[in-house]
Amino acid sequence: MKTIKNLILQRNHEKPILIDAIYSKAKKNQPIIIFCHGYKGFKDWGAWNLMAQQIAKTGFCFIKFNFSHNGGTMENPIDFPDLDAFGQNNYTKELRDLNDVIDWVQGYFQNNLHVNTNNISLIGHSRGGGICILKASQDKRVSKLITLASVSDFEKRTATLGELKAWKEKGVKYVLNGRTKQQMPHFYQFYEDFIANQERLNIKVASKKITIPQLIIHGNNDTSINIREAEELHQWNPNSKLEIIEGADHVFNTRHPWSDNKLSIALESVINQITKFYL
Repeated sequence: MKTIKNLILQRNHEKPILIDAIYSKAKKNQPIIIFCHGYKGFKDWGAWNLMAQQIAKTGFCFIKFNFSHNGGTMENPIDFPDLDAFGQNNYTKELRDLNDVIDWVQGYFQNNLHVNTNNISLIGHSRGGGICILKASQDKRVSKLITLASVSDFEKRTATLGELKAWKEKGVKYVLNGRTKQQMPHFYQFYEDFIANQERLNIKVASKKITIPQLIIHGNNDTSINIREAEELHQWNPNSKLEIIEGADHVFNTRHPWSDNKLSIALESVINQITKFYL
């Protein structure tokens, strides 16, 4: 397997993006899968590296990256040493990041016979699932869409009426990261950006526009994103396929750090569903 780790994508007037890629040098024309992590996530979280390796072994070029404002840095891509960047993040920045990663993939692998740059799929976990749905609805370069424990609505996660006034007055609100114990800032620009782009960020509207194959995967023991959100996504695109992983939580029974050399049974089931989706 060929592994590219922590490649820095430099951009004009934008924060750089850190990218991993893994693919087989023994196979030709491998489809590309681009993975988007979720809220308070990163590309090296938990079992994502193991998942990338396993999917790549089945015949894919697997790409994963850190959103530019996820709170990581080029030097320390794990956890959140740059809380100011985290606070400056928003949905439109993540959409722009994903677009730039797709651009990079097409350029970087353009003359690589092992990789098919005309066959690009998106996989998004949690909030990253919502970002992938939005992108897939508007970008013809995306040929397939897979979501893992995805959100179905950004609006209800943006602000409640009770907190909005205080948020505006203070300019920032904080969310505790239960694992790292950091107070994660959200600057008021997050709300302003959402309101300015509300129509573009409507996952329901985007879902109804999707015509490419779509696979929706969700655990029935997910206490972070209720399984009803997966059912909504499926309802909005009846041509999609919905797969429920029995007993799986929001991260498919994995955690960070993940020291095992094998995946959880739930995440193995996810990978099996993904590979079946391509048959």
